[in-house]
Amino acid sequence: MIDSKSFYASVENVERGFNPLKTDLVVMSEQANTNGGLVLAASPTAKKDLGISNVTRQRDVPDVRGLFIADPRMNNYIAENLKINNIYRQYTDDINLLPYSIDESILDVTHSWRLFGKTPEEVAFKIQKQVRAETGVYLTVGIGDTPVLAKIALDIEAKHTRNLTGIWHYEDVPKKLWPITKLNDVWSIGARTAHKLEVMGIHSMYDLAHQDPYQFRAKMGLVGEQLFALSWGIDRTDMTEVVVPKSKSYSNSQVLPRDYKQKEEIEIVVREMAEQVATRIRAHKKQTCLVSLFIGYSFAESERQGSHGFRKQQRIDSTNDTQKLMAIMVALFEKHWHGEVIRHIGIDYGGLIQDNGIQLDLFEQPEKSIKSNKFDQVVDEIRKRFGTTALMRAMSKEKGGTAINRASLVGGHNGGNSYE
Repeated sequence: MIDSKSFYASVENVERGFNPLKTDLVVMSEQANTNGGLVLAASPTAKKDLGISNVTRQRDVPDVRGLFIADPRMNNYIAENLKINNIYRQYTDDINLLPYSIDESILDVTHSWRLFGKTPEEVAFKIQKQVRAETGVYLTVGIGDTPVLAKIALDIEAKHTRNLTGIWHYEDVPKKLWPITKLNDVWSIGARTAHKLEVMGIHSMYDLAHQDPYQFRAKMGLVGEQLFALSWGIDRTDMTEVVVPKSKSYSNSQVLPRDYKQKEEIEIVVREMAEQVATRIRAHKKQTCLVSLFIGYSFAESERQGSHGFRKQQRIDSTNDTQKLMAIMVALFEKHWHGEVIRHIGIDYGGLIQDNGIQLDLFEQPEKSIKSNKFDQVVDEIRKRFGTTALMRAMSKEKGGTAINRASLVGGHNGGNSYE
């Protein structure tokens, strides 16, 4: 398991000619919906010297000389991630390489490491050295007999060693894994699960490893079986098994840049998002038979209402027509909204079927349906060739519209295309 250390911050440091491990730098998103700014990544020294974490608010970032603040550039980070993974491909094949996240990848070098060094540790050092030379990014490496041991070695040990490498074998489990008492430090154990285990009298990984596996499964279900295996470093993941996910729905959601109170402004965003998701299902040759709308209230409104919002579904005749879906979603909103102040909107199209042509409506002229379908196809093609903002609806220029700004975002931050 390999992690690009403080990846976003490292990329920004390298581009400025700075050492990623010795320069105080944070990547900060200042989108309106972050309520003043949020740190996405901090360099190791910014974390250590200034106490900045990856969730620090802008208002809590110390105003000190020598701290560099960079805007996020998601497309840049994606490009660097691809470059780094291409280096990994020099040491293993595609079927044994699993990009785990934007900054982590799993490499199975069981059958290839002997081609590149005398030990797996030597191969890890070569990879670190090559990536550092070609990209400027430092890597931390976890080496283990299984993917889960490699991941835990990375998280628990590698980040604190001089050579940024941790090595955990099965025989190391009793002395390295079992003594851990802060259970949510271990990969896949969240705070809620850790609390549940504590209540059950399980205060360490040793305690977890010495549960009766059958009784533990009876109490915790399949999760119990997985946790018991984890406590012994067992991981039966087959990286060569190709899993093709079957999407049961396509969705989009956003936290609005401010509280929305006006019906007209809210409906603009609902229409924009209805179009965005319609574009996606057309791109995947699907039609939807089930639409869902989520409306999340602002904090103050939630306090007043005693509710965070509402979610409503509606079955419809199969379609991927933008105009029809915009009208359906707006009607669903109008039916259930009663003037509440909102901050969050989500739209989901499920009940997907293959797009095998236009389903004509008995109450609508066939020519109108055909014309609308052709219009959607032309719009999709123009946006595909020239970018999302090459053709936008006039409503997106009105007060409340968010589509133009969101079109340049990836994961809610600068750089990307929300229609993809």
